[in-house]
Amino acid sequence: MSDQSIRPMPRNGILDIEAYVPGRSQVAGSGRVFKLSSNETPLGPSPLAVSAIGNIDKTLALYPDGSAKLLRQAVSKRYGLDENRIVCGNGSDDLLHLLASAYIGPGDEGIFTEHGFLVYKIAILAAGGVPIVAPERNFTTDVDAILSRVTGRTKIVYIANPNNPTGTYIPKDELVRLHKGLPKNVLLVIDGAYSEYVQSPDFSDGTELALKYDNVVITRTFSKIHGLANLRIGWFFGPQAICDTINRIRGPFNLNGPALLAGSAALEDWKHVERAVSHNATWLQWLSAEISKLGFCVTPSVGNFVMIHFDASPTQALNADEFLAAHGLIVRGLTSYGLPSCLRVTIGTEEANRYFIEVLSKFVSQGSSKEHA
Repeated sequence: MSDQSIRPMPRNGILDIEAYVPGRSQVAGSGRVFKLSSNETPLGPSPLAVSAIGNIDKTLALYPDGSAKLLRQAVSKRYGLDENRIVCGNGSDDLLHLLASAYIGPGDEGIFTEHGFLVYKIAILAAGGVPIVAPERNFTTDVDAILSRVTGRTKIVYIANPNNPTGTYIPKDELVRLHKGLPKNVLLVIDGAYSEYVQSPDFSDGTELALKYDNVVITRTFSKIHGLANLRIGWFFGPQAICDTINRIRGPFNLNGPALLAGSAALEDWKHVERAVSHNATWLQWLSAEISKLGFCVTPSVGNFVMIHFDASPTQALNADEFLAAHGLIVRGLTSYGLPSCLRVTIGTEEANRYFIEVLSKFVSQGSSKEHA
């Protein structure tokens, strides 16, 4: 008797998807622990966001506003965008999946870059589509590589700008060139999870394109600079037709009440965001320089993390990961991103950053960086 006849079976392709595996969040047997694996802000959430959910117990029995109007209005006010062209979701991951579900069917193709966010591939496969990988150049999105892979079956292109886990970005003129080269029926999704951290004058988060064209969506999250990862809050801005489409298939209450309140309040406290940007700028430069002094290559990053290359071998990166963990430092291995010789490290507090360099120095000085048999 076949499996199909004795239990419900998922459609073809679903069981071929490799589930997303987050970086570890705990280590055993260590006193002082710094989690630098998930790109969480070391400053935590805005006090206004925390205060906003202080009396949530009085409304826990009630459904939240299914239109997320409070949050859409807050996003509209902060960024000067039409609230009717904003859709909110249970984190930006939710929205990335919904866009694939709406615009990709069996046999359709979705493009993402070689070391792009793992959720893009999962979303494409879950929708029955065919994932198409575009090689990167120097760990950076290559516009020509993407455009050369567009076919009549291409329905969606995902790019993270800045990219996770590499920390690199493409400037505004390249973003414009990418869009110009795409057919009008191909949806360009620009994932700006780390865009608030970028200080480069030639950077664009894609808002200008989304304002003007019918095939561009920009996604954002409250999980990074706003420090609200636990509440799962995301939003996108795009053409009215795309918003109308996604509103037909999203969950009717896909954002909970505390998330709506905290996210809206966080957008009122831009000084908190500015402090996070300033902290990150200082320690991103310092950490990159100190790691380089120890003999490791660091990919130049504009996000709130750095990617370190352990060029001896993947074993060296694994040894470093285990050594750091043994000393209470949790970082992100990147084998699942096709980067087995690299580790990603989040910019932490001053204490965490200095301690990381102290431990990495010990790793080098004790010869632990050498490949073990």
